Formats: sequence, structure tokens, C-alpha cells
Amino acid sequence: MTAITHDKTSEEAHSSLPSREEDFEILRRAVREAGALASSYFKESPKAFTKSDGSQVSEADLAVDAALKLDLTTRRKDYGWLSEESPDDRSRLKHSRVWMVDPIDGTGAFLREIPEWTISVALVENGTPVIGVVYNPESGEFFHAIRGAGAFLNDAPIRTTDKATLEGTKVIASGGLFRKKIWENPWPDVTARWVNSVAYRLALVADGTGDATISLTPKAEWDLAAAAVIVEEAGGVITDHLGNLHKYNSENPKFPSLVASGKALHPALIERTSRVDL
Repeated sequence: MTAITHDKTSEEAHSSLPSREEDFEILRRAVREAGALASSYFKESPKAFTKSDGSQVSEADLAVDAALKLDLTTRRKDYGWLSEESPDDRSRLKHSRVWMVDPIDGTGAFLREIPEWTISVALVENGTPVIGVVYNPESGEFFHAIRGAGAFLNDAPIRTTDKATLEGTKVIASGGLFRKKIWENPWPDVTARWVNSVAYRLALVADGTGDATISLTPKAEWDLAAAAVIVEEAGGVITDHLGNLHKYNSENPKFPSLVASGKALHPALIERTSRVDL
């Protein structure tokens, strides 16, 4: 995939943009307010609908999306916007900085009243996530990272694990994945834990709760962008199943798959996943 970025590439144009720290402070406040809004719908039987792709959306998703869009695009008029719950008019392609938003990642869990949903928002700059926030309002977990400044959970530094072998690996993924007939060789014993929100899965890898997460189904840019910078700043690696890095703000904002872990474990995961014919 090739990212399409803004024509302004001069140092002068770049320096005229707000600092990442300034953008993060805006984002931090906006996401916390959005979390309170989402929580006001949680366990209150919000209206839900089925989208054309078969996935679910609730009135809470739409309310959070509208609130974040109003807040962030009003404060940063020169930034693009890509959200799961907003039409993609492609105007984002002319911007060097783009907000990428999943207003409620894990809508299924939200509607089943399981507290494993998150609000996931990133700022992508020239095709690379540079700020990421993943917030679980029900657990109070606020993950964030600014590229080059480390990753944090509730302002405490976090790191991925240094596990290097597959045996005994804690994988935040469906246990059924490892029993499928797609694998060239059987997996060694691993412990699987399912979490509905993909952004939350990645955050749990970033803080060392899990060693890795794998998904061999397509993901959208808004699914991964925020957590990607958190994983990388926590010392981890995030790619597709072939080991290719994800590039953001593309015309078609989709990826084929996801493999994320600490650096030591990633080659062993890719050695297996790259043999799968998706």
C-alpha cells in the first residue's frame, strides 16, 4: 500500500504544525470525555443496528464518533479524518496529519455488557501513527504513546515481554485459531485469551499482559493505528502475517492481517503465519 500525503513537505511547513505534545493534550481530554459519554450508554440497552458488512453499530458508537469529530476537527481544522463510523470522503488523503478513530472498538462486547471495549484514537503523520490512545472507561485503563517518548498505562511506563520461544506463549487471541487446519505444523502449548476489542488486545501485549496477538482476518486502519504506536513504543513489533509493516492513510484503508509481539518473539510467529494461505 502506498500512503498519499500532503504536498507540503518543506521544513517550514512541517514546523508550522502544532507539536505532538500539544496534539496529545487535546486528544487526551477528548478521549476521556468520549469515554464518559460511552459509559453513559453502557448497560443501558442502547439501540443497535446491523451495517451492510454484517457488523454491529450502536447509538453509542455514533454519539462518540460525532463528539470526537466535532472536538478534534474543530481544534485541528487542517487535519484529516478517518473513522469507522464516518463516511470516508477521501479528503484525508491531501493531509499530512490524520485523526484515525474507532469510537467504540469492541461493539459486540459493549452490547453484551462485557467491559472489554475501548475508545481508540490515533494521529497519523505521513503514513505513520505518531500518537495513540486506547482507553477502557470501565476498567480505567488509559494507554497512550507519543512516538519517540515511550508507552504508558495510566502514566506508568509499559514494555512488551522479552519472551523468545513459542512454548508457553500467552496469546491474546481466539483459542480456536491454533486448532485450525491451516497450519503447516501443530503449535506448541500456548495459552489463548479472547478479547473482543483488537485495540485492547494490542494494548495488553504492549503492557506485557500477553506475549502476542494474532489475527488472520482483515483489519481496518482505525482498528490498529492507535495501538500500533503504543506497541512499538513499548518495544514491540506489529506487522501483517507476512512480516510486512502496515502503512497508514492509504486509499484503501485495510490490512490483510495482524501479528504483534515483543521483538524477540516476532520472528518465530512470522515463521508460522507466513506459511498460511489466506
